[in-house]
Amino acid sequence: MRIAVARETRPGETRVALVPELVGALTALGYDVVVEPGAGLGALAEDADYEAAGATVEDRAVEDADVVVSVQPLERATARRLASGSTTVSFLPAAQELDLVADLRDLRISSFAMELVPRISRAQSMDALSSQSLVAGYRCAVVAAGLLRRFLPLNMTAAGTVEPAQVVVLGAGVAGLQAIATAKRLGAVVRAYDVRPSSAEEIASMGARAIDLDLPPLEGSGGYAREMDEERARLQRELLAPHVAAADALITTAAVPGRTAPLLVTRAMVEAMAPGSVVVDLAADSGGNVEGSVPGELVRVGAAQVWGGRNVPAQMPQPASRLYAQNVVNLVALMTRPATADAPAALAPDLADEVLDAACVTHDGVVRHGPTRALLEGPSDGPPVGPSTGGAP
Repeated sequence: MRIAVARETRPGETRVALVPELVGALTALGYDVVVEPGAGLGALAEDADYEAAGATVEDRAVEDADVVVSVQPLERATARRLASGSTTVSFLPAAQELDLVADLRDLRISSFAMELVPRISRAQSMDALSSQSLVAGYRCAVVAAGLLRRFLPLNMTAAGTVEPAQVVVLGAGVAGLQAIATAKRLGAVVRAYDVRPSSAEEIASMGARAIDLDLPPLEGSGGYAREMDEERARLQRELLAPHVAAADALITTAAVPGRTAPLLVTRAMVEAMAPGSVVVDLAADSGGNVEGSVPGELVRVGAAQVWGGRNVPAQMPQPASRLYAQNVVNLVALMTRPATADAPAALAPDLADEVLDAACVTHDGVVRHGPTRALLEGPSDGPPVGPSTGGAP
């Protein structure tokens, strides 16, 4: 069995789907690991590092592979070079990649989307959304600290006292909690808000104080918040306004994969912040939590600087790649039938398994992921293959 590591070609992507130190985990499963030249350079992994770990570096790595792993979805031209019956593993935002999904279906290529891995206990080691959010949350706090032209911690000196910076974090998922923990370690006074009341205990465990707006909870399924109506959103913004105005740094992290990020902070709320304040919008790529943020740019709104995140995990490619690669290896291991005395190891995904069923977008010439199939083919009474439509909430 050949598993190929594709070189990322999309602008700004510096991560790689497999790091040299995990090559051995795949060869132990029975795979020959083949890497496209330069695949790891963005994450500071040289071709020689892969070869030393037991991989082969080849220009035509993907053409003859049974499995192709990548971070971003393959380009359509690359997908058309794959053998029929092969498998891809990557992030695959299907609603934005319908032409690619149609190609994968028609070429009878199986595709598994890392963002569709369900948030259940047994799939935690494959949860790439969480691993990459961890990186993004840390990066956001570091960006805020770098842009803020003051100390974060309290300093008491003979020359006087420097008060600690006030940091507010909106959204207490994986990224938000990591942002809270990092800002707290840097010495800031941190307050945080999430629409899920269950998050208050997690916020407190990071050393921050939860903001209570006394609004009805919006606990959703799969670890995500439920969508709110416009009246609730308006009231929430109104109640958050004084907390935002008092912040030296505001970090927003509220996002749900496949959906437009909720607007949490209006331009007027940012304009009420003090001169020198900093806003970091992690969700800028998906519409933005902050009105006026621009993905990949630092803009001024009122007297505040607003930093819009664009592919934030790729800004820390070494740890992001290491964590993502482990997620990929764990998912591939779940798809692999171990060698026995009577048969060699084989790629044999059991689509009755709830993890693989949920993550599978295309297989055997059909689109298994219900929402994507509806976009491509229109509504249907049920899935054409398998026990469920799969997919994340």
